[in-house]
Amino acid sequence: MTDSTDGTDMSRDVDVDNDADVATSDPAADAVAVFEMLVGITVIQTLRGMAALRMADHLADGVMTAEEVAEREGSHPRATYRLMRAAASLGMLSHEGQHRFGLTGRGRLLRADVPGSLRSLVLSQTSHGHWQSWEHFPEAVRQGSSQTEKALGTDIFEYYAQPQNAEEAALFAESMGDLSDMVTRGAVSAVSTTGVSTVVDVGGSNGAFVLTLMESDPRLSGQVLDLPHVVEGAHREAEKRGLSDRFSAVAGDFFVAVPPADLYLVKTVLHDWDDEQCATILRSCRSAANEGGRMLVVEMVIAEIGKPDLAPLSDMAMLTMTNGMERDLDEFDALFEASGWRRSTTYPVGGGYFGMELVAV
Repeated sequence: MTDSTDGTDMSRDVDVDNDADVATSDPAADAVAVFEMLVGITVIQTLRGMAALRMADHLADGVMTAEEVAEREGSHPRATYRLMRAAASLGMLSHEGQHRFGLTGRGRLLRADVPGSLRSLVLSQTSHGHWQSWEHFPEAVRQGSSQTEKALGTDIFEYYAQPQNAEEAALFAESMGDLSDMVTRGAVSAVSTTGVSTVVDVGGSNGAFVLTLMESDPRLSGQVLDLPHVVEGAHREAEKRGLSDRFSAVAGDFFVAVPPADLYLVKTVLHDWDDEQCATILRSCRSAANEGGRMLVVEMVIAEIGKPDLAPLSDMAMLTMTNGMERDLDEFDALFEASGWRRSTTYPVGGGYFGMELVAV
């Protein structure tokens, strides 16, 4: 299928000759390739170790020996060297000789509190709530539903709402804000705010999306709708950016009702929910939308099957953690049409994400 709005080829009709693939395969090379996939657990835990030991922040001051980093962090010198050696094999650090290491461009992404940081994302994705749920992945496939409740005793969002998990919840919220930076600016630069005065960021966490849009257009008033344990972070972010006078954050349930607005921002929300729940969210927005209201949905879009693509892999995380999914354009259009919206244009916004602008019908 070709999306007529931007010419993007999203076809999933792939003619694959499986017999030919088998005949030309190299068993030894195939074994190496599968083994490299198998050590993925080691890769992510190496990143976790770097993030937890604040390695990138220590090395931001310049090249250091493993012993110097260990002294700063209070970690075991030899084990720290081994971790740094592994990180260098991943291109996260550079080895300058004599146990001295420096930061690479990739490694800088694990610094805290810098634009584009992925440190909190690494830590949240390897934290208890996520890590325990992956143990039950095969059963999620067998049953076609998340097994997070089996692993944690509740779904992931209720898990984050529990007071004893407040630190992990804050880390997750921070990671979503950091991830937003990868795509928010691309989306903000592409979406038109002509005729818009009020914007609601639905499930907007700390409000990074709507606040960035407000920075680009001083005429806008913005609001975040999210869960009670999240909205305080949005207030703090607005205050930090000096936008509190045009901003508010309200606790609510987007399955029940959303505030009225000229433009709704729905970024990386729909992939958390099944089709029926997504339609409910979209209908809530449609019912509350001001006359001429619009929506900007930002999500990954699954493209051609069999090609390297982050979206179908992210879909496995959705199957594991929630009852949601990543979708292709046909699946999105079916949701939009069933809930009173029509997709008018689609464009890439960076990081493998697409912006889909909707108009009310």
